[in-house]
Amino acid sequence: MRKYVRLFALAVLAGAAIGIGGIVFLSLENKIVGALMFTAGLYSICVHGLNLFTGKVGYAVEQPKAYIIDLVIIWVGNLAGTWLAAMGVLGSRINGISEKAQSMCQIKVDDSLISLFILGIFCGALMYIAVEGYKQTKNPLILFVCVAGFILCGFEHCIADMFYVSVAQMWSTRAFLCVVVISLGNAVGGMLIPACKKI
Repeated sequence: MRKYVRLFALAVLAGAAIGIGGIVFLSLENKIVGALMFTAGLYSICVHGLNLFTGKVGYAVEQPKAYIIDLVIIWVGNLAGTWLAAMGVLGSRINGISEKAQSMCQIKVDDSLISLFILGIFCGALMYIAVEGYKQTKNPLILFVCVAGFILCGFEHCIADMFYVSVAQMWSTRAFLCVVVISLGNAVGGMLIPACKKI
């Protein structure tokens, strides 16, 4: 039980870190600078060993089936963390965040599920490359390149989207379904490289 409590707690912190990255992105007018600064969230996660779904799911290929339980706990913890970050900024004097997020989220909920799934796959692959690359080299540059890349391309990151939907206050059955589909896409993309390496 203690293992799962720790797993969840580190997942909540990871979700909050992504939320902070989202706040930075929404606060900046320049999309390129915002995309680069968003990486602060993933960098803090990698440095402190926090549990991010998109950073962990790629390793499911080489883990026992029980690892799926860990991933579900991490996903829920990330959701809680992004929600807490969203509620925090909504209760602050920072203005304009919610409105920007609403326009972003409207595009997502109006999109087709297959499109969201495909965009999730692309993002998942980049996330695996980023996390595994950082593990191997300890060079944060790969984090900045991959994260800025998926943001500027418009790929879908399920945890970031959890934050955007929360701060936009647009949760609905459709929004939840979109996040789930994106999560599945992120999972497929994240497992693509390690799965091919096992062939």
